[in-house]
Amino acid sequence: MTTGDLWQYIGSERAALADTWESLRPEQWSAPSWCEGWTVQETAGHVLAAAEQTPVNFFKEFASAGFKFNVFAERGAQRYGALAPDELVRRLRARTSTRNHPPGPANAMLGEVVVHGDDMRRPLGLSHHTPEAALVVVADNWKKTNILIGSKKRIEGLRLAATDAPWTHGDGLEVSGPLQSLLLAMTGRKQVLSDLSGDGVSVLASRT
Repeated sequence: MTTGDLWQYIGSERAALADTWESLRPEQWSAPSWCEGWTVQETAGHVLAAAEQTPVNFFKEFASAGFKFNVFAERGAQRYGALAPDELVRRLRARTSTRNHPPGPANAMLGEVVVHGDDMRRPLGLSHHTPEAALVVVADNWKKTNILIGSKKRIEGLRLAATDAPWTHGDGLEVSGPLQSLLLAMTGRKQVLSDLSGDGVSVLASRT
């Protein structure tokens, strides 16, 4: 997949997420997300912060946070999460065709919006179908990296097999299920373990 293709998927996922945000009621904005300690609105702020970020600004804010990523992320989520919902929607829509981003590859930005989209939708009982090609790109990226989310270590010694896409990875005890749920499990979201089956699920659960 080309870089241009990746950014098209990022733009479409952001547009879909903006549509979701536009439909939310006040009590849904204040509901807990799957990002521990963050409401849906604060998680939305985190997504917007990444969508508006630039490498230069990232390093300035990261240094200000004492080079502690959790502090950096928390500050961004709180600052942007304080914006009114309609402003969050407006500003995310403005980022459906731009390519600025923090340091890192475009496939990481795609993973950001896919996973955090579910962090907000699923606790509210909402669903969204991300295109298979986009999910495969994210899965192929995360299966080989431990940066920030530790996904490579979390799935070590397991065989992951999607039941709705031609995607598998690894050897060992099997964990099978929808690819989007496998992605969320790779990032440590224990809430999706009930979507998965196989002898390796208990092992994966112990690592979340």
